[in-house]
Amino acid sequence: MKARLYNKYVNEVVPALKEKHKFPNVHQVPRMTKIVVNMGVSASLEKNAIEDAAKDLALITGRKPVISKSRHSIANFKLREGQPIGCRVTLRRDAMYEFFDRLVATALPRIRDFRGLSPRKFDGRGNYTFGVADQTIFPEIELDKIKRQQGMDITIVTTARNDGAALDLLKLMGFPLAEK
Repeated sequence: MKARLYNKYVNEVVPALKEKHKFPNVHQVPRMTKIVVNMGVSASLEKNAIEDAAKDLALITGRKPVISKSRHSIANFKLREGQPIGCRVTLRRDAMYEFFDRLVATALPRIRDFRGLSPRKFDGRGNYTFGVADQTIFPEIELDKIKRQQGMDITIVTTARNDGAALDLLKLMGFPLAEK
């Protein structure tokens, strides 16, 4: 069975975007291709900080994260080549729509004093990246079991050619963007 937001995309968002932007072909309508969730962990923290971050990220996304390692040694940051510095998960298809649904419906409204995300965080090519300061906004994380506050970056990658089409796509999908 397909995700609820995928059905909404096919039945409501595609016709609305096709009509608004005058796309002659259905395949020109922008769509989400993937969501990348990235947690960077300071290299100076204790040894098991990366495992705790990976465990939290696995709980949040439902997928096993990939451990990112440094490519170069940087003495000022006390960083050595090959040292683990973070973890990330790439979600596609049904897992992407399920995560997007949980993010919009339950996680983002739990942010304190939340009034919507800034519409100025597009990269110029239709991709939207924002940061979350705390992993405890996700209901899968038990507050008693976390050892440290850990933030994350979430990137929503779309096939839109410009930021305007991507903005319309995310608004129609129910993404909480603040008004200017």
